[in-house]
Amino acid sequence: MRFMVIVKANKDSEAGVMPTTEQLAAMGQFNEEMVKAGVMQAGEGLKPSSTGARIRFTGKAPQVIDGPFTETKELVAGFWLITVKSRDEAIQWMRRAPFAAGDEIEIRQIFEMEGFRRGRWTPELREQENHLRAESQKRNN
Repeated sequence: MRFMVIVKANKDSEAGVMPTTEQLAAMGQFNEEMVKAGVMQAGEGLKPSSTGARIRFTGKAPQVIDGPFTETKELVAGFWLITVKSRDEAIQWMRRAPFAAGDEIEIRQIFEMEGFRRGRWTPELREQENHLRAESQKRNN
């Protein structure tokens, strides 16, 4: 099972405050443990929302809204993509993440092709998805 672990933004991450050397070392060690265990597929921090944009689809021309965005609790500061056997295993890994008191992460399972009901996931759509994944992996390797 694949899960996305979403690291919630806070005032510091939105202000562009970089982690300390000690925090980076602790996170690096945690990431290394996940890589060695075959759990971590990807993981990155994100720049503050002041450098980003949102696109709102209204039925007319899509509206572009430049950052920063004010609701910090709804923003993402980083993520991991992990592969584990269960939600419980994802939770066990993430409980070990080196975050400070008050920080928050969210764990969400990724829909896999098998998760869609048969009538909606046609053989053509399945073939297209397989092709896109293979092409993406080729380009990223």
